[in-house]
Amino acid sequence: MHTVVIGGGIIGLTTAYHLAREGESVTIVDQRQAGLGASDVNAGWVVPAESAPVPGPGVVLQSLKWMMRPDSPLYIKPSIAPDFLQFMLGMFRASNARAQRAGFAANLALAEDSVHLFDEYRADGIDYELHHEGLLMAFQNKELMEHHLGYVDLVKRYGLQPTVLVGDDVREHEPRLSDSVQGGLYFPKELHLDPGGFTRALRDRLSGMGVEIVENAPVDGVQIASSRIVSVSSGTRVFPGDRFLLAAGSWTAPLSKLFGANIPIRPGKGYCIEVAPYGLRGATNLHDAKVATTPFKNRFRLAGTMEFGGLDEKINQVRVDAILRAPSSYFRDWEPPRAADVKPRAGMRPMSPDGLPVIGRLPRLSNGFVATGHGMMGVTLAPATARVLTELIRDGRDSPLLAPFSPARFRGGR
Repeated sequence: MHTVVIGGGIIGLTTAYHLAREGESVTIVDQRQAGLGASDVNAGWVVPAESAPVPGPGVVLQSLKWMMRPDSPLYIKPSIAPDFLQFMLGMFRASNARAQRAGFAANLALAEDSVHLFDEYRADGIDYELHHEGLLMAFQNKELMEHHLGYVDLVKRYGLQPTVLVGDDVREHEPRLSDSVQGGLYFPKELHLDPGGFTRALRDRLSGMGVEIVENAPVDGVQIASSRIVSVSSGTRVFPGDRFLLAAGSWTAPLSKLFGANIPIRPGKGYCIEVAPYGLRGATNLHDAKVATTPFKNRFRLAGTMEFGGLDEKINQVRVDAILRAPSSYFRDWEPPRAADVKPRAGMRPMSPDGLPVIGRLPRLSNGFVATGHGMMGVTLAPATARVLTELIRDGRDSPLLAPFSPARFRGGR
């Protein structure tokens, strides 16, 4: 049996790997080079503890306040387009404690495989930079920390054991933190990795396994007969198959219409900037500023912001400057680099209205599947998504873990 994967980001690549490892024949078709965009432009975190959906209590009001600031962590470009208004209405409905807690639990259940699967990949010869130093959430605002303490019972239920650090305890854990940091939560089991290095190594491994990777081939046609996909096409090139997986990230919404569906995904632009090594103990979330900091062997990465706009990767220097300034109030000796000395990059995170991934069967098609909407959790959830999708695609086994992520929860996804 042959599976065609549309999209060569981290979700498509990991799923192709799991399928090929089970002996399946796979072709990946990507509109540009595989592994670009949000699959590389991210913090590189494997952090189930951070997988609460974006919509939650107070998010709508906070978003409205942030829209007045050009350097805010979140920006929503207003629009009267029906699909935009429908998306925002869905986000508004999901912005409550009950929905966020249920979504968090669903992500935690799905992500239980992620940590050991990344170690398994390395054991299988996929060579990339991987660290096991855990994750620190650093808080300047005690109320924000109290909000996160409300989820401690939930994360413990899924095997995560956070240490609560108050006052100077947080500086004992991470000496570079300034006195403005009131406390933190340390999760010892979380990982971080070089996401670009991972996707490049995975791409090489796939080629060695016989997976065909077709790049610079945007899919512009889908051929369907008797509720089955026969092939997809890019210009004059045709890619036939037995099963088809749509894993096109932020480009999923327009592509889903070619399959007769309407998957409500919007792009949320994020940035990453790399500077000289800084010497943190491990990955640290500057929580109040919404900036992620990640130490690698030979560089230090900062990532952040969320811009709901169009499908473009243009750089907004105002937001870049805000990311570079953010560590100044958290670290004792942070000196922002000059703008001329850094090369910021942008990537489009695929966001769903309720902040949860969309994983499952495409509507009305017996051999069509979709995996998208992982937002800022693409690296964290990719291995587990690939595992349950492989079971679904190969054996028709619909894991209970997938129920909260079904495309059927959206109108047009049925």
